[in-house]
This record gives sequence, structure tokens and C-alpha cells, in this order.
Amino acid sequence: MLESSNCLSLTVLFHLNLAFSSIEINQRPIVLEQCYWPILKLASELNIPLAIEATGYTLEVAAELDPKWLDQLRDLIAQGKCQFIGSGYAQIIGPIVPSEVNTANLYWGHKVYEKLLGIHPKIALVNEQAYSASLVSHYLKAGYEGIVMEWNNPYRYHNEWNSEWRYYPQYACGQNGEKIPVIWNNSIAFQKFQHYIYGELDRDEYINEYIKSHLGQKGRSFMLYGNDAEVFNFRPGRYGTETRLESDEWQRIYDLLKNLQEESQFKFISITDVLENLSSPFAGHNLSLESSEDPIPVKKQRKYNVTRWAVTGTDLEINSQCWSIYKTLKQQVSYVDPLWQELCYLWGSDFRTHITPKRFTEHQEQLRSLANRLGVVFAHPRLQTGNPDISLPPQLKTERLNQWLTLETEKIKIRLNCDRGLYIDRLWFKEVSPRWLCGSLRHGYYDDIDWVDHHFCGHLVFQPPGSPCIDDLQQVDPVIQFDPDEGKVWVTGRVNTPLGSIQKQVGIGIDVAQVDLGYELNFPENIMGYLRCGYVLLNPQAFDLKTLFFATHNGGEYLEKFPLNDKSFDHHKSVSAMVSSMCGLGVTEGRVILGDCYHQIEITIDKAEAALLGMVKAQLIGNSYFLQLGFSAREVDETAKQDLFDIIDPQKSLSVYRLSITAQAQSSILG
Repeated sequence: MLESSNCLSLTVLFHLNLAFSSIEINQRPIVLEQCYWPILKLASELNIPLAIEATGYTLEVAAELDPKWLDQLRDLIAQGKCQFIGSGYAQIIGPIVPSEVNTANLYWGHKVYEKLLGIHPKIALVNEQAYSASLVSHYLKAGYEGIVMEWNNPYRYHNEWNSEWRYYPQYACGQNGEKIPVIWNNSIAFQKFQHYIYGELDRDEYINEYIKSHLGQKGRSFMLYGNDAEVFNFRPGRYGTETRLESDEWQRIYDLLKNLQEESQFKFISITDVLENLSSPFAGHNLSLESSEDPIPVKKQRKYNVTRWAVTGTDLEINSQCWSIYKTLKQQVSYVDPLWQELCYLWGSDFRTHITPKRFTEHQEQLRSLANRLGVVFAHPRLQTGNPDISLPPQLKTERLNQWLTLETEKIKIRLNCDRGLYIDRLWFKEVSPRWLCGSLRHGYYDDIDWVDHHFCGHLVFQPPGSPCIDDLQQVDPVIQFDPDEGKVWVTGRVNTPLGSIQKQVGIGIDVAQVDLGYELNFPENIMGYLRCGYVLLNPQAFDLKTLFFATHNGGEYLEKFPLNDKSFDHHKSVSAMVSSMCGLGVTEGRVILGDCYHQIEITIDKAEAALLGMVKAQLIGNSYFLQLGFSAREVDETAKQDLFDIIDPQKSLSVYRLSITAQAQSSILG
């Protein structure tokens, strides 16, 4: 039970992960001996209800390597000396995978928990603390009664929250009325804990200055630690800056917990006990953890964001391969088939960060093996072309005036700039609005020196670190061809760059109001850098600022809608010279919507073809605004390693990126 006095109730959670990216398979027995057994000793000897979280996969490996460890864990759970926290079969980043994969991951996690531990955990740790509103319904449907999620990053963009709420359980709300209790983890707290155990903080600074600073209101609870177990008495080798292992760190943890246990100001409780305080005046508030500024909040500092699992390094290739397998798998068997369990494993986050070359190569082999068994051929698309021998259809009007190329049908009109790589100058959807809905804003459109530049639509940008920026904004000699089978007219141009050529394509439907954009990079080498394309820029005079929003899927069945509410933010913005962007959109049903209460633009992609990440930039400028969507194929951070990139054959790496643009009335899209 929680104390009613000013005593601070402490919880401790250790995250166990034998799929840890930088740990080789032959090191796993060492991790069990040096990291996992000491946790059980703490729980047994200190009589503190420690929480242990592990994926189903981690438990399977532990059971195979050391059955006695699993037996001891099971006994401690039965004795109430240890609480087990669930997560799923694999450590999957839920907001960037399909809804069905999230369902399968939680299902197979429970199957392993029941088999090996005989329990059905009621509290879940959000994997990597990467959260979206869509995950709420997944956890509820899986039978979870609460989640553990980081406080710091959601709080960053919710100034209306009372800072006292971090000490009390609240409700994390989905966007369709569902909600689940949330118990707060704290990135500052678990990093302070690590610094103390590593000897970087002395006792007075850590306990008296930091931990005791959280004493205060009645009923407060505070998670002392909620992170990796493998960082104590073992060094995974992720960073060159890792501290040296100079003492028995688990003994230092033991001494710390024992000292805190003996102080009357502190009381250790189980994570489940935190929920008993939901009736407090400071608890039980319905909170939206997501925001338009940060649709997918993630733990720790901004350099640690969702792009690290979506599009940094080799992520685009392996995520696209997983999407290809998923699309075939869902047509053949339901998620209760073990093949889904295998796909969950292959979609694990650790293959997308500091994975070693040996394990990355094995992961590639496992992906190909599963694909072969399902008859999946990984896509390596090329840009479509029309037939040069077929005349253009009479429904199409074309006009070339200096640099401007205009194409028009009964339903659509588009103006392209041939001097600047066929960027979209104006795009009209004639049945939706008399105004052009998206296009470019020319130099001087905004009477603000910081925004006076030309802002393009439909272009591509590639920025290798420390090198000049590459784009497709060069003069082209367009070729116009008709494809009667698809009923589309294609305008194609090619630009040459120092790294190779870029082929650009714009297509319009003859009988449908749709524009297609395509980019093909003919670069002979795999080069690190950030690569963004498919920019869609709204006409500020065509949309109502007060009802402006964007919407997409982030790992769930339903669209998540994000009103702009006069906010300014930029998902593309670099965090540092090492980290090229701040956050993004999962786009897990392949669609993003931009619009207002009257009409919207919908942009669609094929995630199996290229698992692009969406990014939005919004800015209030005087009495106007700027709203742009772009798609990222590659980003840069400390997990992007050239040695892994070199493993992928340049001829087989993804170099074609395509999307489609349509527009509809509000009722047609969101209902």
C-alpha cells in the first residue's frame, strides 16, 4: 500500500534484453551470469519487490541457456518478492509497424509468459518508451491493466500538465475514447542511477541532492530506475565513451537499495501498488501523451528518437523487407500462426541500432529464409514509363511556356517547372476547390526575412555529412509519354549530380484526380546521409488555419489526428551535427492526410516498396502559416554505420521512392 505520509514510495524496474544490439550471441551466457543472476539475488535478499521486464524471446533464450535462472525467477514471482512486467514477444517499436504485427507481438508474448512463467502479466513496459496513442487499444485488448511510460518527453509539449502529476498514476488516452493507467518512468532518474552506480556521482549528490528533492506531497511514488540491466557489470560496447568497469556494480546497487530501505523517508513498493493511488487528487487525469510536435514520444534526450529504428543506416532496407513479408503473411494465415512470431522477432528494434556486422548478416539471412518460405520476392521497383509510340490522349491539354509545363484534364491541373527539376509550382484538384491546394511558394511570398526564400513542392534533397547538398532542382528536358493500360501520362526528366543521376517522374491520371511522384537514384555506391523527398506544401490561402490538421496511422487500426492549434514545429530539424532529425510519423497504413474542416490532401505510399517515414513542418508567419509534409528515406545518427551499409549490395539497396497525391472533401476522408 502507498504511504499516506510524506514518505516517497520507490519502484525499481530492470529491463532484460538478450537481443541487445551490440551483444554477440556467444556473450549471452556472460550477460546471464553477470547481469541477470544479481537481480534475483537483490530480490531474494533485500525483500524489495523489484520489477523485471523481459520479452518472450529473452525468456526463451534464458530458459535454454540457464534453466535454473528461470526456475529461480518463477519462484520469486510466486513468493511475491519479484514482479514480472510484460512487453511482447520481441522488442518492437509499435508506432512504426502494422497494427496486426502489434497484435501478434503481444499475443505471442503472452503465450511465452504463460508457458515459461505460468503468468499473464498485467502491466506492460512500452518498448523503448516509443509511444503512440494507437498502442493504448492494443494493450487493453491484450489484457493489460496498465503501462509504464516515460514522463519527460510527453511533458515537454504539454505545458498545461501539472508537474506534480509525474508522481502519480494517470490515464494515457487513445483518440477514440479508450484509456489505460500509466505509471511514470523517468529518464533523468534512470540516468542519474547509472551515473551513481558508475561512480560518477557521490552519495550526497545522488541521495541528498537528487532523490530527496522528490520528497513532498503525500502519496508520491517515484521510479528510481527503469532501464537496461545489461549496463551493470558488463559493457555492451555501443559507445567509445562507455565507462570502465572498475568494481562490482551490482554490489553498489545492493548497498544503495539497502541504505534507502533503511531510511524512514523511503519505502519500496511494487509497480502494481502505484495504481492504488489513482483516486488521489493529483492522479487519474486523462492525458494525451502524443502531440503534433512529437507524435511518437520516445525516452531520453532528443537525439534518441523514432528515426533511429525507422530510417537511419540500413533501416529502410530491412523495414521494407519486413513490410513485404507482412503483406504476404496476412493474406495466408492469422496472427496465431508461429510464422507471425518469427516476423515479430525479425522486426525487433535491436536489429536497427547498434547491431554488430555478424548479427546483421545473420538477420539478413533469416529475412531471406522467411521470405523464401512464403514465396516473397523483395521489391526493387523501377520508375514506370509510357509508350513513346502512342499519341497523348485527347482528354489531356498540354502547354509549354518558357520554363512552365502545364498539364490539364477534366479533373486536375498541374504546372511544373522544367528549369528546376519538374518541381510542382501549382496543383489544382478541380472538383474539390477552385484554388490550387498545394504547390510552391516563390521568393518573397512571406514578408519575413527568415522565410523569404523559395519553398518548393515535390522535390528531393540528399545531404551527405560534410559534403555539399544534392537535389533534383536542375534544368531537365522533359519527356511526356502515355500509358494506356494505367490511364496515366508520365512526365520524366533526368538530372546529373556529382554522385550520379536522379530520374524524376510526375504522372497524372486521365480519368482520376491523382498525381504520382517518383524518384530514382542511380548512385553507384551506398552513401550515408539524410535523404528526403515527396514534399507536399499547402497553399496557405486555400486552407483554414484554425481547423488545420494532419493525420496518419502510428501502429494502430485507426487514424491519429493532430490539430495544429497555431503551433510551430519541425520534425525535420536536426538535433546536432550527428543526429539529422527530431521525430516523424509511422505512416503504418501508408497514408498521411493534410487539411482543414473543408477539404484535405491525401498522400499515399507503399511501405513494402520503401518504408518511408513521414515528417511535418509547421510555422506561423505573421498572419499566415507554412505547412509541409515530407518523406524520409534515410537519416543520420550514431547508429548509422557505414560498415553495415556496405554489406548491402548497391544494386539491391532501395533507390526508388514513389507516392501519390489526391484530394477529397472532409467527409470522404475522415467521416
